[in-house]
Amino acid sequence: MNAMIFAAGLGTRLKPLTNNLPKALAPFMGKPLLWHAIKSMEAVGVKRIVVNVHHFAQQIIDFVEANDWQADVIISDESDLLLETGGGLLKAKPFFIANEPVLIRNVDIITSTNLESFIYSHRNNKNDATLMVKKRNTSRYLLFDDKMHLCGWKNTKTQEQIDVYQASNKKDLAFSGMHIVEAHLLNKMGAIRPFSIIQAYLDLAAQYQINGYQVDDNEAWFDVGTIEKLQDAEKYYSGK
Repeated sequence: MNAMIFAAGLGTRLKPLTNNLPKALAPFMGKPLLWHAIKSMEAVGVKRIVVNVHHFAQQIIDFVEANDWQADVIISDESDLLLETGGGLLKAKPFFIANEPVLIRNVDIITSTNLESFIYSHRNNKNDATLMVKKRNTSRYLLFDDKMHLCGWKNTKTQEQIDVYQASNKKDLAFSGMHIVEAHLLNKMGAIRPFSIIQAYLDLAAQYQINGYQVDDNEAWFDVGTIEKLQDAEKYYSGK
C-alpha cells in the first residue's frame, strides 16, 4: 500500500510558530507532526510514503533525509505552485507503487483511531474510496445515505449545498482528514491543477463507490492546525 501525507500547507493558523517553520515540523509530544504522521503509516505496513512540500520546503526535505525510515519516503515538491489536496495527490501519482491504493492523511491530524480497522473496512467493502468521518461540530459536513455512500456536502455558515443525488435519512458527518483511494480512481480526476480532493470525490460519487467510515464518538481526534488545538492535544496525550 502507498501513503500520502499532505504537508504543503502554509500553516497560517499556527502563526507565530510557523513564521520560520513549516507546519509539518511543528512539535507535538517532543517530535515533529510529520514524524508522528510517518510513524502512523509505517505502523500499518505502508511501504511507500509521499510527502508533498511547499512552505519552507527545504526544511521538510532536510528532515526526511536526516532520518532512517522503515518505509520509502519520497518528496513531491510543489515549491513553484501549491496544488491543494487534489492537485497534490495527482502530482504525486508517478511516485506511487503502481495499482496499489493510497492511504492519505493531513499532517496536522492527531487521532487514536485504529487505522488497521479503517483499511480493513475499505478493502472488505470493495470501495473505490473511503473517507474517515466523525460526528462532531463543524461548519462543513459530508452527507451520506443509509448505506454510508457519499451523497452530498453542505456549509452551514454560507448555506451552500451540493447534492450528488437525492437520498432520504441523510447523515451529516465531519471529514476527519484521512482517506483511502484506489489507484484507478486517480485516473478519473483529470489534469494536475489546484483543486480540492473533496470536490473530486463529490464529482465521482454518482459513478463510484465512495463511502464514509464513521469512527466512534469516543475516539480521540484533533485538528492541530492552531496553537490552541495543538496545546489541547498535548494536554490530552500527556494525561494518558
